[in-house]
Amino acid sequence: MHRRHLLNNALAFGGLAGLGVSLPHSVRAQPARVPLMDRPFNLAPIRAHVDRIYDIKACIRPFRTRGPRLDVEQIGDALVIHNYGHSGAGWSLSWGSADMQVQKAMSRSPKRIAVIGCGIIGLTSALMAQRAGAQVTIYTREVFQSTRSVRANGSWTPASRMALASEAPSNLGDVWERMTRISWKNLRQYIGMAGNPLAFADHYYLSDTPFDTPLPPPPPSPVTIPEFYALGDRIGDITPKLQDLTPDIHPFPVKYARRTTRLFFNFSEYGHRLMSEFYAAGGKLVMRNFHSPGELAHLPEKVIINCPGYSARDLWKDKAMIPHSGQTEWLIPQPEVNYGLTYRNVEALSKSDGIMMIDIGPRNGLPKGYGSSNEMPNRAEAEAAVRIMEELYSRFPANPI
Repeated sequence: MHRRHLLNNALAFGGLAGLGVSLPHSVRAQPARVPLMDRPFNLAPIRAHVDRIYDIKACIRPFRTRGPRLDVEQIGDALVIHNYGHSGAGWSLSWGSADMQVQKAMSRSPKRIAVIGCGIIGLTSALMAQRAGAQVTIYTREVFQSTRSVRANGSWTPASRMALASEAPSNLGDVWERMTRISWKNLRQYIGMAGNPLAFADHYYLSDTPFDTPLPPPPPSPVTIPEFYALGDRIGDITPKLQDLTPDIHPFPVKYARRTTRLFFNFSEYGHRLMSEFYAAGGKLVMRNFHSPGELAHLPEKVIINCPGYSARDLWKDKAMIPHSGQTEWLIPQPEVNYGLTYRNVEALSKSDGIMMIDIGPRNGLPKGYGSSNEMPNRAEAEAAVRIMEELYSRFPANPI
């Protein structure tokens, strides 16, 4: 395996992909012919110190081996439209998935629709239903700010582990592309708004050795290493390309660097804006915990969009749902930092509410956190990630970058 492959995975899957999946040609690195207008200038350093960690967030991503569940079933006299299992792509695919499922819901021409769950998939489904003319009630056991959604990475990662290659349905690629393009179109309306609910930032991939340098093979694994479904080059027209940067162009203390531009979500402002839209359109939120699918038949709404996230594993006895834990650590905000970077399997990104860091490295050949349901924050892991960035920035010259 090569470092190039690790970089390709990190870009295509938001740092959460399996090993050995190559990057589409349209986003492979381009020659280092960087015009003046594209050269990085005045990049403020990240103050990477463990005493600046102010929060650690752990969660389970709703990975589904067969891909997102988007089918429809009847529970009593209620029509249930499923919308869950988007793995690490929920933030990215939410609007497209919501659009598809709301169309199914509106085929019954309901005046009222229920949405189960208030994560990013549930909230965007509710908004799409309102825009289609329905009165919407969200039933949830957690308000948006307490859901697993806000403990995620929060970058544009639409291809983040959609399914296992061996279990993916034949039409998954087409469905995924449709969701992705609809989402991209809908997300654009939130760019440039006050508070920056969404924003773009340059992202640098850094290495001390050539990206083609072979890595030592991982030790034998007691379990089968998963092969994730490869989506190919379907959205190359909306995906910024990678650029190779030579040391005379970039300011980082490494010999090898690549750059792209990525979209990301500022959770607080984006979530606040979406909830405000929901209430302004007459939406209602009811705190409720469901213990069996049959309980849905007793709701007053007879068209229901089901968005329980990972909770579907227990509520719907969905054996295709596999836990995939992850953790982000948050450093005190630095408004002067306007970029992200990945170095030695640690990703950092400056957001309005802090510097987000995440260890994206594999463990014994397995994607980090795959098969784990642990949601306990790990301080030692958080400090280890920060120290990798601290060491990188300690190699900068004393003068400002």
